[in-house]
Amino acid sequence: MVTLKDIAERVNRSVTTVSRALSGYSDVSPETISVVRETAEEMGYVPNTLAQRLQKRSTDTIGIVLPVSSQGYAEPFFSEFLAGIGETASLFGYDLLVAYAHDSNEIAIYRKLITGRRVDGFILSRTLRQDPRIEFLTSAGFPFCAFGRVEDAGDFPYIEEDGDYAMGLIAEHLVSRGHSRIACICPPQSIMFSHVRLESIKRHLKRLGITLAPDMVKIGCFTQKEGYDAAIQLLDNPRPPTAVIGFNDLIAFGAINAGKDRGLKIGKDLAVTGFDDIPMAAHYRPPLTTIRQPIRKIGGMVVELLLDYIRSENGDQAQPAVNPDEIAGQDSIPRGWMETASRQNRQLLLRPELIVREST
Repeated sequence: MVTLKDIAERVNRSVTTVSRALSGYSDVSPETISVVRETAEEMGYVPNTLAQRLQKRSTDTIGIVLPVSSQGYAEPFFSEFLAGIGETASLFGYDLLVAYAHDSNEIAIYRKLITGRRVDGFILSRTLRQDPRIEFLTSAGFPFCAFGRVEDAGDFPYIEEDGDYAMGLIAEHLVSRGHSRIACICPPQSIMFSHVRLESIKRHLKRLGITLAPDMVKIGCFTQKEGYDAAIQLLDNPRPPTAVIGFNDLIAFGAINAGKDRGLKIGKDLAVTGFDDIPMAAHYRPPLTTIRQPIRKIGGMVVELLLDYIRSENGDQAQPAVNPDEIAGQDSIPRGWMETASRQNRQLLLRPELIVREST
């Protein structure tokens, strides 16, 4: 194998200069960096990443721990989120470690990865109102960033979409279309975003003179099938809803199918809204009215926030391995999105937009 010493002898420089040139240090001239890198490539040099990581006491790896049960994590939404994480991590020269855990050993998995020095930080998603992962990582003083808040706010880095604002958009849209019998199908209320959205839609409908009846709320759904089953129950009500709010797009797809099977014309007899604007939403029949949040981009933003935290703790500054503008598909946040929380505290609240289509 080609070593740093071999390259140093070829270019007539010291091993230290060659090492710093390959790492792009500013105290090495651009000419030397160019010569060293061209020579290294010509000689087929492969960096000893293990040695480099041991030397700087880091792994250049981000961790994410998922439940063994796929419920809620098999969604296209989450696939987009994970893709955004992986793409951006690679831009900064980081690997992504995905581990799986049962509910009974989830914290043990985090402890194992920390004590084994397997990762430099974690990304959390689908935060709970009272989240034991955040409590453990905070007490351990280990870096993490979350997509989602917890009930007591917490002093940790996170990105969150403004669920209250989003529900206000949906409420005003449906009421403006003349709907007053409105139903909701949502995931468990132990999940923070579901709790926020349900409480928000209740408040916004009340502000508009409508009460969300208890029998118009179905809780515990993630998938299209669960959305379908819940919508069938709602439509069997003696006074069925004229509009159904799905707390994700898959739930909304299920509600659309349920309405069709009941002989209803979607968009006229029954309005349906979703949340996320996954790629399929625009191509469903009929196309789905939904809340847009660019989840692939958000996955990348969570990575950047985590790396910014890690590097700042080390007195360093994160720089991408390549120019992100050169990477296809790296769209910017839409103009309708606004960061309304404090960057200084590394807590960002993003404002989504309502995309109106034929389902309403």
